[in-house]
Amino acid sequence: MSIEELYKLYCDCGYQVSTDSRTIPAGAMFFALRGENFDGNDYALKALEAGAAYAVVNSDWAAAAGMMPGEACGRAMPGQGSPCGTLPGPLPVADGRIIPVEDPFKTLQALAVHHRETLGIPVIGLTGTNGKTTTKELITAALSAKFKVAATKGNLNNDIGVPLTLLSMAPDTEMAVVEMGANHPDDIAKLVKVSRPDYGYITNVGKAHLLGFGSYEGVLAAKTELYKWLGAHEGSVIFVNTGHPDLAAAARAQHCHQWEFSMESMDAEVLPTSEENPFLSLRVGKDVIRTRLVGAYNADNVLAAFSISQYFGVPKADAIRALEAYVPSNSRSQLVKTERNTLIVDAYNANPSSMGLAVDNLAAMQAPFKLALLGDMRELGEASAEEHKGIVRKLIAAGIPAYLVGEEFGKAAVDDPLILGCFPTSDDLAAFIRANSQIFRGKTILVKGSRGIRMEKTIPEL
Repeated sequence: MSIEELYKLYCDCGYQVSTDSRTIPAGAMFFALRGENFDGNDYALKALEAGAAYAVVNSDWAAAAGMMPGEACGRAMPGQGSPCGTLPGPLPVADGRIIPVEDPFKTLQALAVHHRETLGIPVIGLTGTNGKTTTKELITAALSAKFKVAATKGNLNNDIGVPLTLLSMAPDTEMAVVEMGANHPDDIAKLVKVSRPDYGYITNVGKAHLLGFGSYEGVLAAKTELYKWLGAHEGSVIFVNTGHPDLAAAARAQHCHQWEFSMESMDAEVLPTSEENPFLSLRVGKDVIRTRLVGAYNADNVLAAFSISQYFGVPKADAIRALEAYVPSNSRSQLVKTERNTLIVDAYNANPSSMGLAVDNLAAMQAPFKLALLGDMRELGEASAEEHKGIVRKLIAAGIPAYLVGEEFGKAAVDDPLILGCFPTSDDLAAFIRANSQIFRGKTILVKGSRGIRMEKTIPEL
C-alpha cells in the first residue's frame, strides 16, 4: 500500500492514530510497534475488537500468522490464545482492516511527514535541557490568542511521540509547536527529519543525560542540530535568546534569519515576590506579565513565549492575558497550597542545572520555614557523584534543611545538621512523613527529583 493510499484511510479515520490497544479511540488507525520487551502486533486483533478501524502490522508477523492478504487464517495469532476467527464478522485481513507493512514504526513516521507536508502550516520546533514543556505550553498559550495551534501533548517528544503529535493535528490547524527531547547525540537530528520545522527555539543547554551525551559540549552539539536543520532550509527562522552566548553563537553560524531577544534587549526584569504573592512577575518595557509560575528561572521561558508571539503578530495585550491565564500542571513549577504547607512541586524531572536553580529559587523566596525534599538526578554517568555533592553543598550554603532520596544523594550526604535524613526511595520518605506529620507543618517545601525517583509520592503526605 502506498503512503498516499494509507493517508486516505487515515483521513477517513478522522485523523486518529494510536499505538496503545488499551486506550484506542473508536475508528482510529492502530500501529503495531515493536520494542525490546513487547510486540504490538500481538495486540492488533484486540485493537480492532476495541473499535479500531485498521491495524498496521509487520508483514513478517502477518505472514507467520497466515494473515497476509489473500491467505486463509488457519492458526492462532502470536500472543493470542484463540484463532484469528475470534473477531465477529469477516476476518480483518479479508476486509482490509489488517494492513501489513515492512515496518510499522517507519510507516508511522512516513505518514506523519506526509500529513505535515499536506497541512503546509508553520511548525515551531522546540528543544533544550530545561523548561521545554513549560515553554511549549507558554508559546502555545500566547499564539492561541490569535491562531488555532496544535502542540505536543504531555511529553510525547521522542521518536514515537513526535509523529503521534503531528498526526493528531486536525485539518483546520493553523500553527504547530512540536517539542523534541534528546537522550543521545543523534536524537534531535532524527526528529527534525520528521517534524520538519520552519522555526526553532532552544530553551537552554545544561548538564543533563551526560551518560548519553558525555559532556556539556555533547549536549550543545546535539541540541543545536535543530539550528543546523533550519540553516539548511531556505526561509527558516531561529528564535534565539542572546542571553545564552553559546546558543547565540551557534545560531549565528547558520545561514538563516534570526529573531533575537533577551532580558536586556527587551528592557525586562523579574519583579520581587512576597510571601503573599510568590508567583513570577516580569516587567517587559512598560508592560507587566503576572504569571502563575514559581521561580525566576521561568523568566526566560515567559520572555520567549512573549517575544515569539510578537513575531507572529499576536496583539500584545492578548498575549499577556494568555500568559497570565496559564496555570502549570504535571508537577512542573507548580505552587500547591495544602492544609499544612506550601509546596513548590517541580518533581517531573531533574538535572544539575534545574536542581541548582530550584534550590536558588527556594533560597530567594520570602518564607519563614523552608525545606527541600530532593531525589537523585539520573543519567549523569561519571559526573554523578560530584554533581550530587554540589547540590548538597548548595543546600548547606543556602541554609536550607533537606531530606534526600536515592543512592546517589545517600553517598553525597555529609554530617551536617541541615541534612535531616536520607532515604532509599520516595516511598520510604513518604512513610516517614506520614509517621511524623507534626514536624511537616507551616513550611514552604521544594519537591524535586528525576522521573524515576517519583518524588510526587511524598505530596499526599504533605
